[in-house]
Amino acid sequence: MSAQPDHAPVTAYAPAPGAPAELLAQLRADKRANTWVPAFERDWSTALEESRRTFSLAGLYEVVQDWQGRLAHAPAVDAFVASGYDDSDAVDLAELRRRRG
Repeated sequence: MSAQPDHAPVTAYAPAPGAPAELLAQLRADKRANTWVPAFERDWSTALEESRRTFSLAGLYEVVQDWQGRLAHAPAVDAFVASGYDDSDAVDLAELRRRRG
């Protein structure tokens, strides 16, 4: 029997050093900039303060990943909204992620 784990641990995705600035530029160019830019800056500030307290970059990485995902999926969301489908039974995935964390 081996003492080694039978699976590789999941490593945290580390965005490129310039990723937050590039992401912010993309958010500023988006039609949702009026709401998304302040929200991103608020999330980033909160994660930065947490990072200073905990000496961990995980929160900053998570903010970048979340906002990259929002930006990447925005066209699909726009198409869904424009289609007129009823989404009243939708589940808030952000809430589910917070519960799992």
